[in-house]
Amino acid sequence: MSDLFDIIKAEINSDGAITVARYMELALAHPEHGYYMKQDPFGEDGDFTTAPEISQMFGEMIGLWTAVVWQAMGQPDPLNLVEVGPGRGTLMADALRAAYAMEDFDDAARLWLIETSPALREKQKRAMTPTMMMPAWRDDFDAVGSGPLVVIGNEFFDALPIHQYERVEGGWRERMVGLNDAGDGLAFTLSADLIDSTLIPEGLRDETPVGGVFEHQPASCDVMRKIATRVVEQGGAALFIDYGHGEDAVGDTLQAVQGHEFVDVLSHPGDVDLTAHVGFEQLMTAARDAGAEVLGPVPQGAFLERLGMRQRADMLMMNASEEQMAEVDAAYARLTDPEQMGVLFKVIAVVPPGFGVPPWAG
Repeated sequence: MSDLFDIIKAEINSDGAITVARYMELALAHPEHGYYMKQDPFGEDGDFTTAPEISQMFGEMIGLWTAVVWQAMGQPDPLNLVEVGPGRGTLMADALRAAYAMEDFDDAARLWLIETSPALREKQKRAMTPTMMMPAWRDDFDAVGSGPLVVIGNEFFDALPIHQYERVEGGWRERMVGLNDAGDGLAFTLSADLIDSTLIPEGLRDETPVGGVFEHQPASCDVMRKIATRVVEQGGAALFIDYGHGEDAVGDTLQAVQGHEFVDVLSHPGDVDLTAHVGFEQLMTAARDAGAEVLGPVPQGAFLERLGMRQRADMLMMNASEEQMAEVDAAYARLTDPEQMGVLFKVIAVVPPGFGVPPWAG
């Protein structure tokens, strides 16, 4: 087992089985042994690859979107440009290169990166250097300065802790993480008491068969409410791209990845990536509760197509070698094809009521 196992075991021995949310929190964000705190997990040499690492086109489309939204806002100066979960900084570096094409954007933008990982902050610093815009790093969104803002989040919510509830005879219980019978590993168990069934969406509460799992994401909803409140009160927009359910659904989607392969979610805490599919309906409800309007979700492929990524791919292939043309075409297909990332990944925008942004308006 990993170094983190002894810490988790001690907590379980002291206080009893922990929630799946607490397990994810420790496994991903423990200050010393958390997965994201000690390594760079991205790319071919890491554990997984995200859209910005596949092609510069992805970040460029986000940069184009940001610049157009800034223009629709009346070109406020300053503008808080915020990325939550910025990875290596690849997306933002590519986005800024595209956004700089709009006159005065570089003078107006104030860059904030919401990142807790020391290892990734170093990567982001190197990625930002060519852009001539050094960000202000913060641990959470609450620390972003006041004023109009544009917020970007790509594969951010899928790594935030979730609670899992399992249907049993007579109601629902919370799925917990405890020790196996030998005490030398972790195992799933259920809470002793039934939970408040109103935590389950009404349409799923009584129809789900025994053994069905519903995933509740209060941590993600809390962040969404904060961002949506800022957008409504101080102006701007937020764009989120992630994979998951467009509507509330039942299913155990918690997964672990190591070296681009799926592994057991309980076997190596702190050494593997843990994610779960995003419940977009929960996020959208949280944003609307804050007074915002939510646009989408739309499939990632359709979103990128509407922003002109096919045309950008064609431009990149002009005067390119056959090998380079094949790489661009393969990246384009991977990001937009329904059989790859084009449909599973979805996009929503959070805006003040009546404020239209592309591709939903314009």
